[in-house]
Amino acid sequence: MKRVFWSFILVYVCYLSADARQRYINPVPGEMPILAWYSIRPDSALTAERYLEMKEAGFNISFSHFADNEEVKKALDASRGTGVKIMVMSGALENNTAETVNRFKRDEGVAGWFLRDEPTSLSFPQMKAFRDRILQEDTTHMLYLNLLPVYVSPKDLGTTSYREYLKRFVDEVDLGFFSYDNYPIVTDGKGGIILKDGFFTNLEDALAVSRETGVPFWAFALSTAHGPYPVASREMLRLEMFSNLAYGAQGLQYFTYWNPGNGGVWNFHTAPISLDGARTHVYYLVKELNEEIHLLTPVFLGAEVMDVSHFGSVLPPGTHRPATLPAPISQLECEGKGMLISHLKNGKHTYCMVLNTDINHTQTLKMTLAASIKRILPGQSWRKIKKGISSFQLTPGDYVLLQLS
Repeated sequence: MKRVFWSFILVYVCYLSADARQRYINPVPGEMPILAWYSIRPDSALTAERYLEMKEAGFNISFSHFADNEEVKKALDASRGTGVKIMVMSGALENNTAETVNRFKRDEGVAGWFLRDEPTSLSFPQMKAFRDRILQEDTTHMLYLNLLPVYVSPKDLGTTSYREYLKRFVDEVDLGFFSYDNYPIVTDGKGGIILKDGFFTNLEDALAVSRETGVPFWAFALSTAHGPYPVASREMLRLEMFSNLAYGAQGLQYFTYWNPGNGGVWNFHTAPISLDGARTHVYYLVKELNEEIHLLTPVFLGAEVMDVSHFGSVLPPGTHRPATLPAPISQLECEGKGMLISHLKNGKHTYCMVLNTDINHTQTLKMTLAASIKRILPGQSWRKIKKGISSFQLTPGDYVLLQLS
């Protein structure tokens, strides 16, 4: 009897612990959050026209680096009615938390409160204390913090593994979600580009922790060239963003929107918006991609990842080959280096995405279907694919998206 009693207590405590987590708050309900990191500059650029320009490019959250609360107020005033919300970042938020939160928390333009960028585990107690000060004043907005990528050594993270770093953040800081940055595409020193191995390892860890804890995650694409990171192309942006979505990311972010201007250290250049405020060609690449992502909101927003696997001649580190294929897909062949397949469930429907993950080459996908099926085409609803063998030419970052049921 005693053993049964203590088992009951253990189950009850575990239930309470899971239930006690901070709830996830989508700052743009019904939309896929798309955040512009290092956004509109807090000077004469804080105008309604600039926020409308951002909205035109498909962003619904702006994250600028504000020096004080007066700049925050100016941004909220300028963005009002544009469809873009402000992620509040201000030195006063940490130093005068209650005053700052109470000043702005009733403004409909607030997306959430920013704590800090890329902390190690040593800073988790401080971040939780900061979180608690905000929650004392406001529980209606999200709390936002971005974590380090998998390339940082566990020793520097203060953990035994990267996955432990993510898990400890969720358990100890507990914001209702987690976000991390990973910029995987770099120059190879020979005039070409490569996709670093850790990109999919990072996504695997994020998905594993998200499943274990029941909290969603947000991820990034790189839109501003600097150091060894090349100018963003259509293929690079698509590979990063659709890989994020295939692994279940519930928020997408771009680093950066406006050129940060720190040319002496990183030589930032060719951002969507240049230092002088002009649009570059990357602005239009981002705009096109974001339009497509928003059209696919019914598939990806709130989706549960059933499985993600990889197939082809080369398997990315940390990933696995498909044990089974979702019906009615009976066979997949990749004439090339490799692709990923994601099996998703969203409401009453299930979906399958097959994505070309080779950053340098177009690949041929051959798919055998045991029955006819719907292929989802953004802006065109869907197209029927007949039973039997179908072949698709997929450029880097392109995909075939199917509604299975």
